[in-house]
Amino acid sequence: MFFYISKVFWFFVQPLNLAIFLLLAGLLAAMIGKRRLAATGTVFAFLILALSAWTSLGAMMLNPLEERFPRPTLPQKVDGIVVLGGGFEGGINLVRGGYELNAGGDRMVETAVLARRFPEAKVVVSGGSDELLLKGEADADTAPRLLSALGVTADRLILENKSRNTYENAVFTKEMMTPKPGETWLLVTSAFHMPRSKALFDKVGFATIPWPADYRTSGKEGVGLFRDNATDSLQNTTMATREWIGLFAYWLSGRIDRPFPGPGDSQ
Repeated sequence: MFFYISKVFWFFVQPLNLAIFLLLAGLLAAMIGKRRLAATGTVFAFLILALSAWTSLGAMMLNPLEERFPRPTLPQKVDGIVVLGGGFEGGINLVRGGYELNAGGDRMVETAVLARRFPEAKVVVSGGSDELLLKGEADADTAPRLLSALGVTADRLILENKSRNTYENAVFTKEMMTPKPGETWLLVTSAFHMPRSKALFDKVGFATIPWPADYRTSGKEGVGLFRDNATDSLQNTTMATREWIGLFAYWLSGRIDRPFPGPGDSQ
């Protein structure tokens, strides 16, 4: 139920859709003579779009998430690497059978780099299809094609293709791998997604070393206008809004212990 509620809620509150709904509400209000209500809806829609696409708001929201877990020094020995799904274009790959990457694809490339550095480590790809209406290939089903092409042999790969969100990533991966005391596991995901991911894996009792990838900010954007192209700025605002809402929702539901988990929480 949590999965379905979160999907429906996010459909309405993501910045672009919210602006469209406000414009629609303003249009309907104007049609029935509610000029003040129409103006209010239009102004709010404009502010959402302008702040999201023309300012550095998205980068400023993302950066604290990305800085929360800096990359540590790698250990001498790694028993396993867990990479979370979200890096592939599932709809395209389902039809074309390739391994087209999206903006989060760096996490898969980074996993291949780590796998070659630690040739004895298991590589777990955790990620099913998270779409309600659209059909797409699960990332765990696509990943072997890419990782094999990058030199990671198939016998090292362990695929978890049922999870639909980060909570299920943690639960299903823990059930599948049953990590033993003393083992060292790396957790690879997008840097902005690491606070929630690490907290969830800690919560289910799967100890990991966070290895963030797929950085979206430099940390030097500052407050300003037109610091990036409008499309990337809108995407940053959308991703940041989703992640902060996700952290808060997971905290309220008891899935994580703090609304903004940090490195000291698992000690």
